[in-house]
Amino acid sequence: MSDVVRPTEGRPGLVVPPGRTTVLLVEDDDGDAVLVHDLLEIAAPELTVRRARSIGDALHVLAGVDCVLLDLGLPDSTGLAGLERLAAAAPHLAVLVLTGLVDEHRGVAAVTAGAQDYLVKDEIEGNLLARAVRYAIERKRADETRRRLLAAELQAVENRRLERNLLPLPLVTSADVGLVSRYRPGRHSLLGGDFYDVVECEDGRIFGVIGDVAGHGPDEAALGVALRIAWRTLVLATGIEADVILPSLEHTLVAERRAAEIFATVCMVELAADRASARLWLAGHPRPLLVDGTSVDVVTAHSAGPALGMLADQSWKPAEVDLGPGSSLLLYTDGLVEERIAGTSDRLGDAGLRDLVAGLRADHASVESLVDAVIHEVSRLTDAAANDDRAILVLTTPAGT
Repeated sequence: MSDVVRPTEGRPGLVVPPGRTTVLLVEDDDGDAVLVHDLLEIAAPELTVRRARSIGDALHVLAGVDCVLLDLGLPDSTGLAGLERLAAAAPHLAVLVLTGLVDEHRGVAAVTAGAQDYLVKDEIEGNLLARAVRYAIERKRADETRRRLLAAELQAVENRRLERNLLPLPLVTSADVGLVSRYRPGRHSLLGGDFYDVVECEDGRIFGVIGDVAGHGPDEAALGVALRIAWRTLVLATGIEADVILPSLEHTLVAERRAAEIFATVCMVELAADRASARLWLAGHPRPLLVDGTSVDVVTAHSAGPALGMLADQSWKPAEVDLGPGSSLLLYTDGLVEERIAGTSDRLGDAGLRDLVAGLRADHASVESLVDAVIHEVSRLTDAAANDDRAILVLTTPAGT
């Protein structure tokens, strides 16, 4: 049995049986309201019908409503104003407009303005009305699905644009240095705050950077992009000394961040033109691994300083690292080592990553294959759907140098 509910008569809290479709009739004329109620009661007894006499009353009882039958002439609203107020309050609702015969043009205007359909009061009958309600609900659902798909597509386009900036093409012309990079965002975001870049200078030096903005999400990803672009600009700027890059990058972070507690860790490397050595700067970042012909070691040179944005007026001093032929510097973000090993409270840690790389290297002839194997094994040991972002950047010197 359908029910006509008049909010002004003290029954706005009607409990609708689970699985039923609820229709709200917004109509001030008692005769028209009874007619609509009776037509739906006969043609579609599975519908629950509520009634409001005005838009003001309707706005208080929209919860749980699937479709609104709206008269365009109400005490507190005329024309499309009522439709606009309903759409603003509950954009998910399907709305069917009821018009008089002489106002059919207003029904057409209402559909243009967002209603699913319109019906002329003098021409409606039970089955037509019930069918129109069902179709309006399904059309609204289809419209909402299309809207969400379009929003998702637009978001995907924006994410791809952001990702292109977050994950750049290396600006390197020399073919003697091997470059491998991988990036995977955490499960709570499409993109995260990890970033990296590689740039070659005119004198043959190659700079690499990997960093991690604290936090996850689009704000952190955008800040990571800003830091990466600023870093590339500083490296390419004529006359800029390498020791000035991190302090300048910190100024960018402080200027661009949304809150004072946001910081970024950074590992920067300068590969000498002769490829025999490198200088390493660490700003609160995990120490890279040095993979050479006989061993895998954590670079332990004492060059670490605080993360960018943590303390004012900091400076970072480089550490010297000797490189042999075919040596690889493996830079990574903490998402690779901070996840807990499945079934334990232990984290993989720098030493665990070192042992993992050492154990896998014999089975992988290329650095690229080794990096992919490391990422796969870390995911297997911890959680394939990691919370944190994971990025790796590897620079390899030429064999026989």
